[in-house]
Amino acid sequence: MPRAELSLRARALRYLAQREHSRVELQRKLSRHDADPAAIDSLLDELQRLNLLSAERFAQSLVHRRRSRYGVARIAQELAVHGLDAEITAAALRAVGDDERARAQAVWARKFAHLPQDAAERARQTRFLQQRGFSSDVVRAVLRGDTADGGQADEAAG
Repeated sequence: MPRAELSLRARALRYLAQREHSRVELQRKLSRHDADPAAIDSLLDELQRLNLLSAERFAQSLVHRRRSRYGVARIAQELAVHGLDAEITAAALRAVGDDERARAQAVWARKFAHLPQDAAERARQTRFLQQRGFSSDVVRAVLRGDTADGGQADEAAG
């Protein structure tokens, strides 16, 4: 193998050793170091054949890293940016959706001490949760003080 190709392979393996990458992401990173798209595509094909580059593992990894801070919509958008097909994205998102209200409640509680007392504060807290990809229904439930188990928080009663 030519020296440049070894270097490209070494870079790819180093990136993959740090964390899982999508094909699109790894292609972008490697293109900074080698102008030949054919060589990069060939290397990525080889890495996929060797199961060193896996879209499924990448999706699971991204979901695992993001699920404690973001909602389903935000994670789905991020998966789409990486060019994953619909089946892989849907499978990865199934692991996220079940506990969205509990996750939204935890994200909200880390940022805010009290439920909103006026419209401006409600709008601020709503934007915060929506920017993190939580659905409108989940945001409304959290800001009403509904707990993840369907009850009402003590603070919301007053």
